Formats: sequence, C-alpha cells, structure tokens
Amino acid sequence: MQRREFIAGLGSVAAWPIAARAQQPTMPVIGVLGFTFANKNFTVPFLQGLAETGYVEGQNVAIEQRWAENQPDRLPALAADLVRRHVAVIVAPGAAAARTAKAATTTIPIVFNTGLDPVASGFVASLNRPGANLTGNAILAAELAPKQLQLLREVVPNAAV
Repeated sequence: MQRREFIAGLGSVAAWPIAARAQQPTMPVIGVLGFTFANKNFTVPFLQGLAETGYVEGQNVAIEQRWAENQPDRLPALAADLVRRHVAVIVAPGAAAARTAKAATTTIPIVFNTGLDPVASGFVASLNRPGANLTGNAILAAELAPKQLQLLREVVPNAAV
C-alpha cells in the first residue's frame, strides 16, 4: 500500500511543472497584415510605439507579420492565417490590408492606417463612432490640402504660386 501511495505522489509531483505551465497566461499575439513588403518605415516606429506603451516583442507580446509583397491575391490567405492563429488584434497598414482584414473577421479587433476616407471606404460607420471591430487612423490629405493652401494664403498673402 505504501508503495502505491509513493508512486502516486511521485507522479503528482512530476506533473506540477506541467500544471504550472498550463496555468500561465499566454502571451498576446499582434498580427500585422500588409500589402507591400516588411520595411523599416513601418516596423521600426511600430515596435518603438509598442515599447513606449510597455510592450516588448518576445518579452510580453508576440508579433506575427504577414506581407503580401505587392500581390493582392495573397492578402485573403494571409488574413485567414492570422485569424486561424487567434491573434489578439490585427494591424493593417493601408487600405487593401484593412479591407481584407475586415472581410476575414468580425470579432478580432482591427487597427488600420490609411490615406483614404474611412467612412467613404466603408471601413467604419462614422469617425466618432467607428462601430464593428475596426478603428484606426486616416491621413485625409485630399481634404486637408485646400485648407492648408488657404492657411498659407492668410499667413503669406503675397506668395506667388
């Protein structure tokens, strides 16, 4: 009887590290879905921004990057792969990536950056209440250019074009 108890106790002690690992919270995974190639113009500021908010790749966050390398037909499969991996959020720099990510999931949050009007493009319902699972940043250059020229005319009225 003592031998059985000893073996049972030894088995439970051996299982402690497995149980402890199973209870550890998993590291959140950020998925990046891009139309072009991975480049420093995006990745360096992105990683710096994460670090400023306390997230360091490999320490407390993992990053899965998928780049279509200027081949639009690759985007749906890359987005589907990120969805299958159950990433915590999808970062979509550019309109094509945002549109594809939106088509791939309605539950995973998507953060986009685009030069298009996000309302007119159908990414969000409105700027103040994006709705659904998308939010982001839009550089509305076409809308801002006339205002910038008007401001320049006011500041330097004698400027010649």
